[in-house]
Amino acid sequence: MLRILRWLAGVDLLLAAASVLLERSDWLVNTQIAFVSSALVLGASMFSYSQMVYRRLSRGDVTPDDDRDTLDLIEDPHDLYVDNRSTIESPTLKEVIREEKQHMKQHRRSLYQMLKDSKASLSFMRLGAYLLLFVGFFYLSRNQLLHIPSYLLGLALPIVIIVGLLLTQKEAQHEARL
Repeated sequence: MLRILRWLAGVDLLLAAASVLLERSDWLVNTQIAFVSSALVLGASMFSYSQMVYRRLSRGDVTPDDDRDTLDLIEDPHDLYVDNRSTIESPTLKEVIREEKQHMKQHRRSLYQMLKDSKASLSFMRLGAYLLLFVGFFYLSRNQLLHIPSYLLGLALPIVIIVGLLLTQKEAQHEARL
């Protein structure tokens, strides 16, 4: 996390320095508001989801892994095509519908489970970060300071930085295992 914060601060300083050197105050205001609010949204999202995972792990509420491989999950996400059928004749439509209803009932989530999992998306930090994003955008728009290219650049840079760093970290962990 500290590595991500250092990269974000460094890129933000470079962005601000470039805006000042080019004497573009509109770029400076737009990129800073967008960059900070985007970084806060991403940081709050990562924190709230990590807290949700940590709480579930501490309670021992771990869902079992599906025994199917990834390619099978992509090609047949609802497990409709089973290779090891015991009978050669095809089931009737009523039987298929009955089996699918049973399958859906087994995998149905309760309202409590859905609310429990939605806590991460409704955390106060995330909602506050999104509120800051909207307030910043409307402030720029209302005061006729909004410059779309610089605003989009400021929004996109934290996403690119964080995704890039997480991917390089994942690759480094994968190589360390080999």
